[in-house]
Amino acid sequence: MKYNFANMNTLIKSGLVVCLLLSAITGHAQVIKKSESDDKKKADSQLSVRAQSLYDTQNASEADIPWMRVIYRQIDLTQEKNMPLYYPEESTEDQENLFRIIMKLLANNQIPAYEYLDGRELFTDEYRIKVKEMFDRFHILYAQAKGYSEKNPRFTIEESDIPANEVLSYYILEKWIFDRRSSQVKPSIEAICPVLHRTGDFGGEPVKYPMFWVKYNDIRPYIASQYILASNENNVPQYNYDDYFQMRMFDGEIYKTQNLRNQSLMQMYPNDSIRKQAQDSIERQLKNFNENLWVPTPEELAKAKEEQEAKEAKANGQKIDEGKEEKEKEKTTSRSARAKKQKEAKVKKQKQPKQQKSSSAPVRSVRRTR
Repeated sequence: MKYNFANMNTLIKSGLVVCLLLSAITGHAQVIKKSESDDKKKADSQLSVRAQSLYDTQNASEADIPWMRVIYRQIDLTQEKNMPLYYPEESTEDQENLFRIIMKLLANNQIPAYEYLDGRELFTDEYRIKVKEMFDRFHILYAQAKGYSEKNPRFTIEESDIPANEVLSYYILEKWIFDRRSSQVKPSIEAICPVLHRTGDFGGEPVKYPMFWVKYNDIRPYIASQYILASNENNVPQYNYDDYFQMRMFDGEIYKTQNLRNQSLMQMYPNDSIRKQAQDSIERQLKNFNENLWVPTPEELAKAKEEQEAKEAKANGQKIDEGKEEKEKEKTTSRSARAKKQKEAKVKKQKQPKQQKSSSAPVRSVRRTR
Protein backbone atom coordinates (compact mmCIF):
# COMPACT_ATOMS: atom_id res chain seq x y z
CA MET A 1 0.00 0.00 0.00
CA LYS A 2 2.83 2.31 0.78
CA TYR A 3 4.43 1.64 -2.59
CA ASN A 4 1.18 2.24 -4.45
CA PHE A 5 0.57 5.49 -2.58
CA ALA A 6 3.99 6.84 -3.54
CA ASN A 7 3.47 5.90 -7.16
CA MET A 8 0.10 7.63 -7.11
CA ASN A 9 1.66 10.87 -5.81
CA THR A 10 4.29 10.70 -8.51
CA LEU A 11 1.64 10.23 -11.18
CA ILE A 12 -0.41 13.16 -9.88
CA LYS A 13 2.61 15.45 -9.84
CA SER A 14 3.55 14.40 -13.36
CA GLY A 15 0.01 15.04 -14.58
CA LEU A 16 -0.01 18.49 -13.03
CA VAL A 17 3.30 19.34 -14.66
CA VAL A 18 2.03 18.15 -18.03
CA CYS A 19 -1.17 20.20 -17.68
CA LEU A 20 0.80 23.32 -16.76
CA LEU A 21 3.08 22.85 -19.75
CA LEU A 22 0.14 22.37 -22.10
CA SER A 23 -1.65 25.45 -20.79
CA ALA A 24 1.52 27.54 -21.13
CA ILE A 25 2.09 26.37 -24.70
CA THR A 26 -1.55 27.04 -25.63
CA GLY A 27 -1.46 30.49 -24.05
CA HIS A 28 1.77 31.31 -25.82
CA ALA A 29 0.27 30.21 -29.12
CA GLN A 30 -2.78 32.36 -28.50
CA VAL A 31 -0.60 35.38 -27.68
CA ILE A 32 1.41 34.91 -30.87
CA LYS A 33 -1.75 34.53 -32.92
CA LYS A 34 -3.29 37.65 -31.42
CA SER A 35 -0.11 39.61 -31.96
CA GLU A 36 0.05 38.57 -35.59
CA SER A 37 -3.58 39.53 -36.04
CA ASP A 38 -2.98 42.96 -34.49
CA ASP A 39 0.03 43.55 -36.71
CA LYS A 40 -1.98 42.60 -39.76
CA LYS A 41 -4.77 44.96 -38.81
CA LYS A 42 -2.25 47.70 -38.19
CA ALA A 43 -0.68 47.10 -41.58
CA ASP A 44 -4.05 47.08 -43.32
CA SER A 45 -5.00 50.48 -41.95
CA GLN A 46 -2.42 53.06 -41.00
CA LEU A 47 -5.09 55.40 -39.61
CA SER A 48 -6.30 54.97 -36.06
CA VAL A 49 -9.98 54.62 -35.29
CA ARG A 50 -9.97 58.08 -33.73
CA ALA A 51 -8.44 59.62 -36.86
CA GLN A 52 -11.01 57.94 -39.08
CA SER A 53 -13.89 59.01 -36.83
CA LEU A 54 -12.88 62.65 -37.24
CA TYR A 55 -13.95 62.46 -40.87
CA ASP A 56 -17.10 60.38 -40.48
CA THR A 57 -19.93 62.48 -41.86
CA GLN A 58 -23.64 61.90 -41.46
CA ASN A 59 -25.19 62.47 -44.83
CA ALA A 60 -28.62 64.02 -45.03
CA SER A 61 -31.45 61.60 -45.72
CA GLU A 62 -33.58 61.82 -48.85
CA ALA A 63 -36.40 63.36 -46.81
CA ASP A 64 -34.11 66.27 -45.89
CA ILE A 65 -33.12 67.01 -49.52
CA PRO A 66 -35.92 68.56 -51.60
CA TRP A 67 -33.46 70.02 -54.16
CA MET A 68 -30.09 68.92 -55.55
CA ARG A 69 -27.94 69.65 -58.58
CA VAL A 70 -24.94 67.62 -59.76
CA ILE A 71 -22.07 69.67 -61.21
CA TYR A 72 -18.91 68.52 -63.00
CA ARG A 73 -15.91 70.85 -62.92
CA GLN A 74 -12.51 70.83 -64.53
CA ILE A 75 -9.55 72.09 -62.49
CA ASP A 76 -6.74 73.30 -64.72
CA LEU A 77 -3.44 72.92 -62.84
CA THR A 78 -1.69 75.47 -65.05
CA GLN A 79 -3.74 78.24 -63.43
CA GLU A 80 -2.13 79.92 -60.44
CA LYS A 81 -4.95 79.23 -57.97
CA ASN A 82 -4.80 75.50 -58.77
CA MET A 83 -1.02 75.06 -58.70
CA PRO A 84 -0.94 73.83 -55.06
CA LEU A 85 -2.38 70.55 -56.39
CA TYR A 86 0.51 70.11 -58.84
CA TYR A 87 3.60 71.27 -56.97
CA PRO A 88 6.00 69.97 -55.86
CA GLU A 89 6.50 67.79 -58.93
CA GLU A 90 8.98 65.59 -57.04
CA SER A 91 8.33 64.43 -53.49
CA THR A 92 10.22 66.22 -50.73
CA GLU A 93 10.68 65.39 -47.09
CA ASP A 94 7.57 67.30 -46.03
CA GLN A 95 5.44 67.59 -49.15
CA GLU A 96 3.84 65.48 -51.85
CA ASN A 97 1.45 66.54 -54.56
CA LEU A 98 -2.08 65.19 -54.68
CA PHE A 99 -1.59 62.65 -57.47
CA ARG A 100 1.37 60.96 -55.77
CA ILE A 101 -0.65 60.58 -52.57
CA ILE A 102 -3.54 59.00 -54.46
CA MET A 103 -1.27 56.60 -56.38
CA LYS A 104 0.49 55.40 -53.25
CA LEU A 105 -2.85 54.79 -51.51
CA LEU A 106 -4.02 52.73 -54.48
CA ALA A 107 -0.76 50.78 -54.65
CA ASN A 108 -1.04 49.89 -50.95
CA ASN A 109 -4.69 48.87 -51.42
CA GLN A 110 -5.84 51.45 -48.85
CA ILE A 111 -8.60 53.03 -50.94
CA PRO A 112 -10.79 51.81 -53.83
CA ALA A 113 -11.00 53.42 -57.26
CA TYR A 114 -13.84 53.30 -59.79
CA GLU A 115 -14.22 53.39 -63.56
CA TYR A 116 -14.66 56.67 -65.38
CA LEU A 117 -18.06 56.30 -67.07
CA ASP A 118 -18.36 59.81 -68.57
CA GLY A 119 -21.29 61.22 -66.70
CA ARG A 120 -22.97 58.10 -65.32
CA GLU A 121 -20.61 57.36 -62.44
CA LEU A 122 -21.55 54.45 -60.17
CA PHE A 123 -19.41 53.88 -57.11
CA THR A 124 -20.25 50.23 -56.57
CA ASP A 125 -18.17 47.06 -56.38
CA GLU A 126 -19.25 46.21 -59.92
CA TYR A 127 -17.38 49.23 -61.29
CA ARG A 128 -14.40 49.08 -58.96
CA ILE A 129 -11.21 48.94 -61.00
CA LYS A 130 -8.32 46.52 -60.59
CA VAL A 131 -5.21 48.51 -59.85
CA LYS A 132 -2.96 46.17 -61.83
CA GLU A 133 -5.08 46.58 -64.96
CA MET A 134 -5.06 50.34 -64.51
CA PHE A 135 -1.25 50.35 -64.29
CA ASP A 136 -1.02 48.29 -67.48
CA ARG A 137 -3.51 50.49 -69.32
CA PHE A 138 -1.54 53.67 -68.67
CA HIS A 139 1.90 52.03 -68.96
CA ILE A 140 2.94 52.60 -65.35
CA LEU A 141 5.76 50.35 -64.16
CA TYR A 142 5.18 48.45 -60.90
CA ALA A 143 6.28 45.44 -58.88
CA GLN A 144 4.44 43.21 -56.45
CA ALA A 145 5.01 44.31 -52.88
CA LYS A 146 5.54 42.16 -49.81
CA GLY A 147 2.32 40.55 -48.64
CA TYR A 148 0.82 40.47 -52.14
CA SER A 149 -2.16 38.17 -52.66
CA GLU A 150 -5.14 37.99 -54.96
CA LYS A 151 -7.46 39.22 -52.22
CA ASN A 152 -5.04 41.85 -51.01
CA PRO A 153 -2.99 43.08 -54.01
CA ARG A 154 -0.13 45.42 -53.11
CA PHE A 155 2.36 47.06 -55.42
CA THR A 156 5.54 49.07 -55.30
CA ILE A 157 6.04 52.00 -57.66
CA GLU A 158 9.28 53.92 -58.01
CA GLU A 159 8.99 57.68 -57.56
CA SER A 160 10.25 58.27 -61.10
CA ASP A 161 7.60 55.94 -62.57
CA ILE A 162 4.64 57.92 -61.22
CA PRO A 163 3.48 60.19 -64.11
CA ALA A 164 2.78 63.16 -61.84
CA ASN A 165 4.08 65.66 -64.42
CA GLU A 166 1.45 64.46 -66.94
CA VAL A 167 -1.55 64.98 -64.65
CA LEU A 168 -2.34 68.58 -65.60
CA SER A 169 -6.01 68.66 -64.64
CA TYR A 170 -8.63 67.04 -62.43
CA TYR A 171 -12.32 66.43 -62.82
CA ILE A 172 -14.37 66.84 -59.69
CA LEU A 173 -17.94 65.71 -59.10
CA GLU A 174 -19.83 67.89 -56.67
CA LYS A 175 -23.39 68.07 -55.41
CA TRP A 176 -25.18 71.25 -54.47
CA ILE A 177 -27.77 70.20 -51.91
CA PHE A 178 -30.49 72.15 -50.16
CA ASP A 179 -30.68 70.73 -46.65
CA ARG A 180 -33.91 71.30 -44.74
CA ARG A 181 -32.10 70.89 -41.42
CA SER A 182 -29.93 73.98 -41.92
CA SER A 183 -32.05 75.71 -44.60
CA GLN A 184 -28.95 76.27 -46.69
CA VAL A 185 -27.52 75.20 -50.01
CA LYS A 186 -24.09 73.70 -49.53
CA PRO A 187 -21.72 72.19 -52.10
CA SER A 188 -20.02 68.92 -51.29
CA ILE A 189 -17.27 67.26 -53.32
CA GLU A 190 -18.16 63.64 -54.02
CA ALA A 191 -15.26 62.35 -56.13
CA ILE A 192 -12.03 63.34 -57.87
CA CYS A 193 -10.66 62.08 -61.19
CA PRO A 194 -7.02 62.72 -62.25
CA VAL A 195 -6.62 63.40 -65.97
CA LEU A 196 -3.48 62.53 -67.92
CA HIS A 197 -2.38 64.89 -70.71
CA ARG A 198 -0.25 62.85 -73.11
CA THR A 199 1.22 63.83 -76.44
CA GLY A 200 1.57 61.25 -79.22
CA ASP A 201 4.82 60.14 -80.81
CA PHE A 202 4.44 62.71 -83.57
CA GLY A 203 3.62 65.65 -81.29
CA GLY A 204 0.52 67.75 -81.68
CA GLU A 205 -2.07 68.68 -79.10
CA PRO A 206 -2.02 66.53 -75.93
CA VAL A 207 -4.88 64.07 -75.51
CA LYS A 208 -6.77 63.91 -72.21
CA TYR A 209 -7.16 60.51 -70.54
CA PRO A 210 -9.41 60.45 -67.46
CA MET A 211 -7.89 57.71 -65.28
CA PHE A 212 -10.36 56.77 -62.52
CA TRP A 213 -12.62 58.19 -59.82
CA VAL A 214 -11.76 58.14 -56.12
CA LYS A 215 -14.37 59.13 -53.56
CA TYR A 216 -13.40 62.25 -51.67
CA ASN A 217 -14.38 60.87 -48.27
CA ASP A 218 -12.04 57.90 -48.85
CA ILE A 219 -8.97 60.06 -49.38
CA ARG A 220 -9.95 62.86 -47.02
CA PRO A 221 -8.33 61.46 -43.83
CA TYR A 222 -5.02 61.07 -45.68
CA ILE A 223 -4.86 64.38 -47.53
CA ALA A 224 -5.86 66.26 -44.38
CA SER A 225 -2.44 65.48 -42.91
CA GLN A 226 -0.54 66.96 -45.88
CA TYR A 227 0.02 70.72 -45.62
CA ILE A 228 0.58 72.79 -48.73
CA LEU A 229 1.79 76.21 -49.83
CA ALA A 230 -1.34 78.03 -50.94
CA SER A 231 0.31 81.35 -51.79
CA ASN A 232 3.56 82.66 -53.25
CA GLU A 233 3.47 85.62 -50.86
CA ASN A 234 3.30 83.53 -47.67
CA ASN A 235 5.64 80.54 -47.51
CA VAL A 236 4.18 79.15 -44.28
CA PRO A 237 2.04 76.05 -45.04
CA GLN A 238 -1.10 77.05 -43.17
CA TYR A 239 -3.61 74.90 -45.08
CA ASN A 240 -3.84 71.23 -45.96
CA TYR A 241 -5.45 69.65 -49.00
CA ASP A 242 -8.75 69.18 -47.17
CA ASP A 243 -8.84 72.88 -46.27
CA TYR A 244 -8.06 73.71 -49.88
CA PHE A 245 -11.14 71.82 -51.13
CA GLN A 246 -13.53 72.56 -48.27
CA MET A 247 -12.80 76.30 -48.41
CA ARG A 248 -13.11 76.18 -52.21
CA MET A 249 -9.76 77.84 -52.81
CA PHE A 250 -9.56 76.27 -56.28
CA ASP A 251 -10.87 77.71 -59.55
CA GLY A 252 -12.96 75.12 -61.39
CA GLU A 253 -14.77 75.59 -64.68
CA ILE A 254 -18.14 73.88 -65.12
CA TYR A 255 -17.97 71.52 -68.09
CA LYS A 256 -21.11 69.51 -67.45
CA THR A 257 -24.27 69.26 -65.37
CA GLN A 258 -26.30 66.14 -64.88
CA ASN A 259 -29.04 66.06 -67.53
CA LEU A 260 -31.36 63.59 -69.19
CA ARG A 261 -29.36 63.35 -72.42
CA ASN A 262 -26.03 63.06 -70.57
CA GLN A 263 -24.47 65.79 -72.69
CA SER A 264 -21.63 68.09 -71.77
CA LEU A 265 -21.82 71.85 -72.20
CA MET A 266 -19.48 71.50 -75.17
CA GLN A 267 -22.06 69.29 -76.90
CA MET A 268 -24.99 71.48 -75.91
CA TYR A 269 -23.32 74.81 -76.77
CA PRO A 270 -20.63 74.42 -79.47
CA ASN A 271 -20.12 78.19 -79.65
CA ASP A 272 -17.53 79.41 -77.12
CA SER A 273 -19.28 82.65 -76.19
CA ILE A 274 -22.68 80.99 -75.75
CA ARG A 275 -21.08 78.22 -73.66
CA LYS A 276 -19.43 80.84 -71.43
CA GLN A 277 -22.80 82.54 -70.94
CA ALA A 278 -24.33 79.19 -69.97
CA GLN A 279 -21.55 78.57 -67.43
CA ASP A 280 -22.03 82.01 -65.88
CA SER A 281 -25.79 81.46 -65.78
CA ILE A 282 -25.36 78.18 -63.87
CA GLU A 283 -23.00 79.86 -61.39
CA ARG A 284 -25.54 82.64 -60.80
CA GLN A 285 -28.34 80.13 -60.29
CA LEU A 286 -26.34 78.28 -57.65
CA LYS A 287 -25.45 81.53 -55.89
CA ASN A 288 -28.89 83.15 -56.13
CA PHE A 289 -30.69 80.04 -54.90
CA ASN A 290 -29.05 80.41 -51.51
CA GLU A 291 -29.51 84.19 -51.42
CA ASN A 292 -33.21 84.03 -52.30
CA LEU A 293 -33.92 81.91 -49.24
CA TRP A 294 -33.59 84.93 -46.94
CA VAL A 295 -35.37 88.30 -46.63
CA PRO A 296 -32.88 91.12 -47.40
CA THR A 297 -31.94 93.58 -44.64
CA PRO A 298 -32.60 97.35 -44.97
CA GLU A 299 -28.90 97.90 -45.64
CA GLU A 300 -28.96 95.36 -48.46
CA LEU A 301 -32.09 96.97 -49.92
CA ALA A 302 -30.47 100.44 -49.79
CA LYS A 303 -27.34 99.11 -51.46
CA ALA A 304 -29.41 97.42 -54.17
CA LYS A 305 -31.31 100.68 -54.74
CA GLU A 306 -28.07 102.63 -55.15
CA GLU A 307 -26.75 100.05 -57.59
CA GLN A 308 -29.98 100.22 -59.58
CA GLU A 309 -29.86 104.02 -59.71
CA ALA A 310 -26.23 103.91 -60.83
CA LYS A 311 -27.15 101.39 -63.50
CA GLU A 312 -30.01 103.56 -64.77
CA ALA A 313 -27.78 106.65 -64.77
CA LYS A 314 -25.19 104.79 -66.78
CA ALA A 315 -27.84 103.61 -69.23
CA ASN A 316 -29.02 107.21 -69.71
CA GLY A 317 -25.50 108.35 -70.56
CA GLN A 318 -24.91 110.09 -67.26
CA LYS A 319 -21.74 109.31 -65.42
CA ILE A 320 -22.01 107.91 -61.93
CA ASP A 321 -19.51 110.43 -60.60
CA GLU A 322 -21.51 113.33 -62.07
CA GLY A 323 -24.65 112.05 -60.40
CA LYS A 324 -22.88 111.84 -57.08
CA GLU A 325 -21.47 115.37 -57.54
CA GLU A 326 -24.93 116.79 -58.28
CA LYS A 327 -26.35 115.12 -55.16
CA GLU A 328 -23.49 116.47 -53.05
CA LYS A 329 -23.98 119.94 -54.61
CA GLU A 330 -27.69 119.89 -53.80
CA LYS A 331 -26.95 118.87 -50.23
CA THR A 332 -24.34 121.65 -49.90
CA THR A 333 -26.69 124.31 -51.39
CA SER A 334 -29.57 123.40 -49.10
CA ARG A 335 -27.21 123.38 -46.13
CA SER A 336 -25.86 126.88 -47.05
CA ALA A 337 -29.35 128.33 -47.54
CA ARG A 338 -30.45 126.99 -44.18
CA ALA A 339 -27.40 128.46 -42.45
CA LYS A 340 -27.95 131.84 -44.18
CA LYS A 341 -31.54 132.02 -42.98
CA GLN A 342 -30.50 131.23 -39.43
CA LYS A 343 -27.84 133.96 -39.55
CA GLU A 344 -30.27 136.60 -40.89
CA ALA A 345 -32.79 135.78 -38.19
CA LYS A 346 -30.11 136.15 -35.53
CA VAL A 347 -28.94 139.53 -36.87
CA LYS A 348 -32.49 140.85 -37.11
CA LYS A 349 -33.11 139.87 -33.55
CA GLN A 350 -30.00 141.71 -32.39
CA LYS A 351 -30.91 144.98 -34.25
CA GLN A 352 -34.34 145.38 -32.69
CA PRO A 353 -34.43 148.70 -30.49
CA LYS A 354 -34.78 148.45 -26.78
CA GLN A 355 -38.08 149.59 -25.33
CA GLN A 356 -37.85 152.71 -23.11
CA LYS A 357 -39.17 152.51 -19.62
CA SER A 358 -42.26 154.67 -18.88
CA SER A 359 -42.82 156.33 -15.49
CA SER A 360 -46.15 157.45 -13.97
CA ALA A 361 -44.52 159.91 -11.48
CA PRO A 362 -45.16 163.70 -12.13
CA VAL A 363 -42.34 165.79 -13.56
CA ARG A 364 -41.37 168.75 -11.43
CA SER A 365 -40.54 171.96 -13.22
CA VAL A 366 -37.54 173.80 -11.87
CA ARG A 367 -37.64 177.59 -12.21
CA ARG A 368 -35.27 180.16 -11.06
CA THR A 369 -36.57 182.20 -8.27
CA ARG A 370 -35.42 185.54 -7.23
